Amino acid sequence: MIEDYASHKNLSKIRIVLIETSHPGNIGSVARAMKNMGLTRLVLVNPKEFPSQVASVRASSAADVLNSAKVVETLDEAVHGAKLVVGASARLRKVAWPQLDVRQTAELAITTSDEGDVALVFGREDSGLSNSELDKCHYLAHIPTNPEYSSLNLGAAVQVFAYECLMATDIERLHSKGYRHKLASAEQLEGFYDHLYQALQDIEFLDPAKNARFMRRMRRLFNRTQLDVKEIDILRGILTAAQRQAYANQREE
Repeated sequence: MIEDYASHKNLSKIRIVLIETSHPGNIGSVARAMKNMGLTRLVLVNPKEFPSQVASVRASSAADVLNSAKVVETLDEAVHGAKLVVGASARLRKVAWPQLDVRQTAELAITTSDEGDVALVFGREDSGLSNSELDKCHYLAHIPTNPEYSSLNLGAAVQVFAYECLMATDIERLHSKGYRHKLASAEQLEGFYDHLYQALQDIEFLDPAKNARFMRRMRRLFNRTQLDVKEIDILRGILTAAQRQAYANQREE
C-alpha cells in the first residue's frame, strides 16, 4: 500500500500546499502526481473552485488524496506546525533568498521530516507566490529547465518535486545525528520575527519607514540556519533583555 510505504519513508510528513489555484483540473493533476510518488497530504489555500467534478476526473485513481485534502483560508494555517517551509518560485528577487534546486529541496525535506512536518508551497498559476508569502518560506526552490522554454504547469512541477522526494528517501540523514533539540516550527519562527521587529524598534535601531527590506534580510539570515527550539528561546531571551534595558533608559530620561 502507498500509505504504508509513505509512512515508512517519512513521505507522510511532507504536505503539498497550493495557494489560490484557479483551475480545479490542476488540483486533480497535483493529487495524481502526489499519489504516483507516495505523497498523501494536500492543503489548498482559498482554491477558486473546490470540490469540483473536473478535479475528480483529472485525479483519476487518486481520489483518496483529493478527498482528504484540507482547505484553509491562509498560508499560516496551511504551514501550521511545519519545521521546514519551502516555496517554489521561478522569479528573481531584489533581495537574494536562500535557494535550492529541486533535488536539494527533496534531500532537505527528507532529513527534516525526521524532526517533523515539511511544507512545499506552490503559488498561483499566473503569478506564483507574493513577497509576503515568500517571507513565510525558509527557502525558495526551483526546477532547472531549458532556459529557452522554462514554463511548467502546476501538476508537472509538483510531479518533479514529489519524484525527487521519493528518490531522496534513502539518503543519509545527517540532521538526525547527535541533534539534541527539535527544530522550531513555522509559528515559533514567526513569533521570533515579530519579537525581533518590535525589539529593534524599541532599542531605536530600526526605523520601519526607512528599512522596508531589513526584516526580509533578517528572515533570510535566520531561516538558512534552521533554528531549533532552544535557539529560539535564547534569541528571544536576548531580545527581552534588550527591551528591558531600553525601557529602563527611557524612564531615566
